Amino acid sequence: MKDHLSVGALGENIACEYLKKNRFKILERNVRRPWGEIDVIARDRSGVLVFVEVKTLKKRGEESALRPEDNMTRSKILKTQKMAGMFANEHPELVDDRRGWRVDLITISLPVDGDSELTSELEDCVINHLENVE
Repeated sequence: MKDHLSVGALGENIACEYLKKNRFKILERNVRRPWGEIDVIARDRSGVLVFVEVKTLKKRGEESALRPEDNMTRSKILKTQKMAGMFANEHPELVDDRRGWRVDLITISLPVDGDSELTSELEDCVINHLENVE
């Protein structure tokens, strides 16, 4: 598997662990359509349907010019929102009429030291959860 794909898959696994730890229920992962993909679909503890985009970067040392959220462009946000709306329309039984749905971004910085292995330990990563990205 290419390195960026393994980093992405590891990031999605860590994001799901984080969500479960924070009482989200994972409904689906890697929902693909010809026009896009949603990394994680979950329900938060209040019942809101949440579409999660996960951005992961390997971080060498404390100083790094690029942050994972820098990869979440305006275009990607719009595409994710469109995908989420289409999925919600296809599956109205998953959407609570009073609570609706939202798009969240989870960013993960994976610590690496030289040629060492990537970590999959939740506590070793820097995780940011941004709710309702627009």
